[in-house]
Amino acid sequence: MAIEVNNESGLEIDERAILDIARYALARMRIHPLSELSVIAVDEAAMEQLHIQWMDLPGPTDVMSFPMDELRPPTKDDEEPVQGLLGDVVLCPQVAVRQGAAAPTKHSMDAELQLLTVHGVLHLLGYDHEEPDEKVEMFGLQKAIVDGWRAEHGLTGPSPAPTTT
Repeated sequence: MAIEVNNESGLEIDERAILDIARYALARMRIHPLSELSVIAVDEAAMEQLHIQWMDLPGPTDVMSFPMDELRPPTKDDEEPVQGLLGDVVLCPQVAVRQGAAAPTKHSMDAELQLLTVHGVLHLLGYDHEEPDEKVEMFGLQKAIVDGWRAEHGLTGPSPAPTTT
């Protein structure tokens, strides 16, 4: 996978973990290994501007996804994945700090950013959580991916609970 992680947020983040969990999520979803993804961490002012511009909602948010080629995971085992540009996942570490601290599992900013990275990738792949059945599917998949990645990396303790709505 060609995954680029850029930190423009002003906070120190674990870029390697974001890269690793994004790669893990795309592999689990059977996305073509030559597909491209960009993950950008921005500050609250930049995120608020994007949130207003694209969602017409005030204030910064935790994660936004901007799909390019609208790639979808293969639906059958024998179906070949399509190569393309997935798009951009934009993260806001300042929001992630607050959400991690407020979550029932009280986790770090980096753990929250890992969760948000998977969440953003799933949005790029066409998953949503507007309807109750969509939410169950997307958040179940998100948890399975985060838990699998954490287990593979020997991380113990409870996985971050979804704080994104």
